[in-house]
Amino acid sequence: MTLPTLGLVIPCYNEEEVLQETTSRLIPLLAGMREEGLISERSAIFYVDDGSRDRTWSLIESLSAQHVEVCGIRLSRNRGHQNALLCGLMTAPGDLLISVDADLQDDLDVIPQMVRHYRDGCEIVYGVRKRRDTDTFFKRFTAEGYYKLMAAMKVDVVFNHADYRLLSRRALESLAEYREVNLFLRGLVRLLGYKSAIVEYDRAERFAGESKYPLSKMLSFAWQGITSFSTAPLRLITTVGFLVSLGSLALAIWALAVKLLIHNAEIGWASTVVPMYFLGGVQLLSLGIIGEYIAKIYMETKQRPRFHVDTCIGGSFVERSQG
Repeated sequence: MTLPTLGLVIPCYNEEEVLQETTSRLIPLLAGMREEGLISERSAIFYVDDGSRDRTWSLIESLSAQHVEVCGIRLSRNRGHQNALLCGLMTAPGDLLISVDADLQDDLDVIPQMVRHYRDGCEIVYGVRKRRDTDTFFKRFTAEGYYKLMAAMKVDVVFNHADYRLLSRRALESLAEYREVNLFLRGLVRLLGYKSAIVEYDRAERFAGESKYPLSKMLSFAWQGITSFSTAPLRLITTVGFLVSLGSLALAIWALAVKLLIHNAEIGWASTVVPMYFLGGVQLLSLGIIGEYIAKIYMETKQRPRFHVDTCIGGSFVERSQG
């Protein structure tokens, strides 16, 4: 039986503090899997530099010169985590690719288990967190609330799964057929529909450096996922409009009753101003949500490239160009 070639795809943005340690853990892992007969000798690590402003790319070049397993892909400019990850998945060779973060929070020891699922016939394997003990209460509450909100919006995502996953070459070729600019890979991969499995793991603290996903980016990413895969917000506008109309009708009936039954009732400003501001707020909110979807349509119709590769280094790319 021919052994599959594994590629580990690792997006990097200003990760100079962790790259050396990440490499020192991944190389023995690949060696052990080769000895076990799980993967071929041509398996490799692919760092994707997403326009870093520190020494990330120079470190990747140095690591590639020291270790034949290490390859580098450099984007022409910063394009964001999802685009960098997609670039790695679409550029790196291999029978199967596993995407993993550079910060060593994902448990690397479950990678052999992922490969075994692949060899058992799974095209996709999701890495799923068992628990969130390392998170603060706020982080845990917002993260779990996010997954529940996505489920309520009918967005099909795996609970507590980020971007730690295995994709077979067949799954990658199918993923390449999705051309949207507004990327939300957690949702796109679920659309593929191939046989899949789940591997649970404990997520560790970040090894070094700072998180590249502050609260503002997390909220933006969550909104991206909802508006890219669900029309529920648009339908919610219809529901709110219907309820406001009922409320306005009830208010009109109340005002008429007061006029007919209480002849000396004073008409206050609140009965005019409050509904006016309320309706104005609902209209502005509705226009904002509609505008968000129109903006997505606008970006999709441009069909701009999602990334540009500046440089590729490493033995795997040399082999492919010679072949």
